[in-house]
Amino acid sequence: MGDGAGPARADGMEASRAVEDCLKAVYKLTREDDLASTNDLAGELGLSAASVTKMVKRLAARGLVDHRIYRGAQLTDRGELQALRIIRRHRVIESYLIEKLGFTVDNVHEEAERLEHSASDTLIDAMARNLGDPATDPHGSPIPTRDGTIAALAGSG
Repeated sequence: MGDGAGPARADGMEASRAVEDCLKAVYKLTREDDLASTNDLAGELGLSAASVTKMVKRLAARGLVDHRIYRGAQLTDRGELQALRIIRRHRVIESYLIEKLGFTVDNVHEEAERLEHSASDTLIDAMARNLGDPATDPHGSPIPTRDGTIAALAGSG
């Protein structure tokens, strides 16, 4: 798995789809446990444990995760902010595709997965404004704000 440096982000860091997907996976898995294990990340990402270990080490070197050998990884504050930006892009795109372009909840996820890695923050902000800055996506999940905060929803656990 190559580094695959992709488009520059607002924080000046080069990001690749693999890096962004890994950050999202660590975020998701650490909502349930304190640490995301290599095996859980491998399952979530559809990669080998060895590939995930390399990726986590790279993310740790960039200051995006704290890696605890043989235990797992958790996001640093900087990593969490980047993960929430990615999640925001995904959820705004899903909302826009459904509301404005007629996609359905059943067919929107994969398209949003592809688009989230290339959409700029400027485009996402414009889409969110056009939608009236929704608090949740079509699945009922909260949409993080531009500054990386995420509201707790009543009934969500």
